[in-house]
Amino acid sequence: MRFVHDTLPQRVRFASGAAAESLAAEVAALGARRVMVVAGASAREAAERVTAGLPVVHRHDDVVMHVPAEVAARARAAAAERDVDALVSVGGGSATGLAKAVALTTGLPIVAVPTTYAGSEATAVWGLTEDSVKTTGTDPRVLPRAVVYDASLTLSLPVGLSVASGLNALAHCVDSMWAPRTDPIDQALAAEGVRALRTGLPLVVKDPGALDGREQTLYGAYLAAAAFASAGSGLHHKVCHVLGGMFNLPHAQTHAVVLPHVLAFNAPSAPDAERRLAAAFGSPTAVEGLVGLRDRLGAPRSLASLGMPRDGVAAAAEAVVAAAPADNPRPVTLDAITALVRNAWEDR
Repeated sequence: MRFVHDTLPQRVRFASGAAAESLAAEVAALGARRVMVVAGASAREAAERVTAGLPVVHRHDDVVMHVPAEVAARARAAAAERDVDALVSVGGGSATGLAKAVALTTGLPIVAVPTTYAGSEATAVWGLTEDSVKTTGTDPRVLPRAVVYDASLTLSLPVGLSVASGLNALAHCVDSMWAPRTDPIDQALAAEGVRALRTGLPLVVKDPGALDGREQTLYGAYLAAAAFASAGSGLHHKVCHVLGGMFNLPHAQTHAVVLPHVLAFNAPSAPDAERRLAAAFGSPTAVEGLVGLRDRLGAPRSLASLGMPRDGVAAAAEAVVAAAPADNPRPVTLDAITALVRNAWEDR
């Protein structure tokens, strides 16, 4: 066994009902005196509650999915105008992503308070969309210094969004099994993430107001993101970034639809990873485990239902092939990816 593993420098506080207390401790540790809170409309009430005692100089609610470049520019200008010295993001991946866009050019520290299972808070990955093209990269400046996990903040997340967001986290686990920089530590984190998510998500669907399922799902989402942050972005995420940027599709739901197709595509060429995923799902095969979970959860099943036009399949496939990692377990050809995207569009 031989590998090199980087562990990202980040503190994690995980405690249900303690977000305000935990957040205050992290902001104090930074010595921040002029905080900008980034939170969209859906997270406004939670953001006001958990940041009530902080030295907030600006609350920024201009949050848009996929972080359009012009939205990022407005947030950066707002931070500069108010001489901000720290950022607090409260919400899902869009809020975290916008805070990262500000940190990318300013170096401002971020404390992230997730209210979904997106996982962006645990990675150094940033993304910006311009002219229908989503560009991503990694930079240590955008990694939040600390993450405050409080499962009670996810109780208001509707079941449908919880399912899609949780399957987005599951996609981080699957991609981490064969991504460009994967190693045994990443794979161990990803396997435990799968186990936690396949345990927690059905509980969320069964009883959305109970903390047990929410905590298991949030725990699994963190493990998934930590694995993904180290292993890098595999084919699945390249497909979803292309589709999201090209057609402005909802991020989490796109992951939920595409994941079974990419898993079925890669699994036969990565038998060791497939066996570990199958064991984590508690199923004879990884694909059976994922499809069975998706069906139990009532997850979205087609790109058509998300608003992708049928005539976009060819262009999307070409863009995916251009962006695909060179060391994907199975060769990425235009014909194969065209069939994959078409099948995801049609739910076949």
